[in-house]
This record gives sequence, C-alpha cells and structure tokens, in this order.
Amino acid sequence: MSNHRVKQILNRFARQTVLVVGDLMLDQFIWGKVSRISPEAPVPIVEVTRESYFPGGAANVARNLRALGASVRMLGVIGADQPGRELRRLLQQQEINADGLLVDDSRGTTLKIRVVAHRQQVVRIDRESTEQLPTALARKLLDRFTEDLSGVDAVIFEDYAKGVLSQERLNAMQRLARQQHKITAADPSARHPLKFSGLTAITPNRMEAFAAAHVPYAEPIDNVLQDQPLLHVGQILLKQWKPRNLLITLGEHGMCLFRPGKKPHHIPTAAREVFDVSGAGDTAIATLALALTAGASAIEAAAISNHAAGVVVGKIGTATCSPDELEKSFTRNRH
Repeated sequence: MSNHRVKQILNRFARQTVLVVGDLMLDQFIWGKVSRISPEAPVPIVEVTRESYFPGGAANVARNLRALGASVRMLGVIGADQPGRELRRLLQQQEINADGLLVDDSRGTTLKIRVVAHRQQVVRIDRESTEQLPTALARKLLDRFTEDLSGVDAVIFEDYAKGVLSQERLNAMQRLARQQHKITAADPSARHPLKFSGLTAITPNRMEAFAAAHVPYAEPIDNVLQDQPLLHVGQILLKQWKPRNLLITLGEHGMCLFRPGKKPHHIPTAAREVFDVSGAGDTAIATLALALTAGASAIEAAAISNHAAGVVVGKIGTATCSPDELEKSFTRNRH
C-alpha cells in the first residue's frame, strides 16, 4: 500500500462515528521496582512508585478508536462503585460519549489490577461479576442501542464473558444493525461461545478460533499458509459465522485473513519489539473496523490493523496507536 493510500484512509478516520457495545472494565496498573525476595514466601517484594488507570475491555476498544480520531459512543454496564465512577471519568476525559454507561447496583465494575516491575508484569488480580443482567436493565440496554444506532457508521461487539452480551441480545442487535446497513465487527470470547451471524468482520485470536470451530488446538508453524489446522479452522468459521471478513490474529506470526470464495491472505507481523500484549486484540479490531468504515478494502484494513497492533505491543500497558504512529510504521517497514 502506498503512502498516499495510507494517508487517504487515515484522513477519513475523523469523519467516522462508531458504537462500541460490550463488557466494560477498569485497568489499574501498580508500577514499582523489585530489589529483594520476601522472607515470608518465595515471591518478589514490589516497592510501589506510582499507580495509573485506563479504560479496559470494551472501553479500551473505544479508547483506541478515539486515539485514531473517530467519534465514539460507549454502551455497557458498570457498578455503583468507585471503579465505575473512575471509568466514566476517564472516558469523558478522552471525549468518548459515556451516556450509554448503565449502572447495575447489584454488581461491581470489573477491575483488573496489574502489578508491573522493571517493565515486566508480576501478577494480575481480577475482581469481576459474570452474572446475567437483570431483565429491566437488559431491556434498557437494547433500547439504548436502538436509539444510538441511527447516528453511527459502525458497531463493534466486544464480548469478555461478563454478562452484557447474551445470545438473545446479540441476535437482536445484529438484526437491527443489518437492517440499517451498518459496518459490524466482533471480538469473540473463547469462554462464552456466542453465535455471530453475517458480520462485516470478526477477529478471534488463534486460540479463540480453534475453540469456536470445536477443533483441538494445534501449535502454529512459521509458514502460515501451510498451517493446515489453521486453514481448516478458517473455513469452518466462514461457514459457521458467515462473516464477510474473518481475521485471525496470530501473535508473532501476524494475521491471516479469510474471505468467502477467496484464498487466505497472510499478513506478517509489523511488530519490532514485544513488551506487552495486553489489549493488542482491542487495538486490532478497533483499527480494522474503523479502516473498513473509512472505505479501505479488506486487505488494506487488515494491513492497517496489523501495523496498529505492532505499535501497541511495543508499549507497556494497555496502549493505543495514533494515525501518526501508523504512518511511521508503514514507512519504517517499507524501508
């Protein structure tokens, strides 16, 4: 892809509006240093130097879209607690429309606490609820989705198996989005196998793809287009989910794009260094969906998504990628 074409697509990002629906989280990072081992147990003692908070889960997808220049509306559920209030504040601070954050008094906001020392994650602590939504709140969520849909160009469904996306709600939302001819994309969860139907794009990672296809997991090989188990899984999911584009993310092996009636297309990784893969999948789907909405072809959108993921894994924590960083990544890899 030429520099001119990359810029042409990136310049259209700011004219797009995307609705993100799914499980919201707050990511807390506790940063510190380790100089000794605890005398109480063989574990490192982390001396805390600072703490930081970031939108996580579906909210991190929204954050990535906003960093790329798009207007973003967020729809999901938080608890009536401090993490929920902090998440709302962060989204508003980043100019993400948080009017769709519905409050459930019966659950806590999902909180993921990561302790990081010397650029390495030491431990992660999760506080979460996976209960289904109360009936009244579920109805309110669907009503809000219906209200917001006409004012957006695309919808991204983000499932982390925390209870926001049930099969019934997903079916209703998919049907409404198709009726209004919206670009639709989803990031599935291996722990919560939902039936997606006729989306514009879907982006499982390798493990999620094998799980969704009900195929025993097989270790990858370097030559992706000769990876027969992967190619088999790709064809199964094309028939099962009927997406226009299936992009399986493969970590160090890049990505593989599957489309009905076309040969698989492999995109080698654009990452130079890998420090932290936290949130890389969020970046991948955000960029892919936004590029498709901005008029990119499937191969162009997959390439842009691959470069964005390559940028964020070179950073510590759940990071984002800017249009300027994307341009530089294309230029660097071309040289």
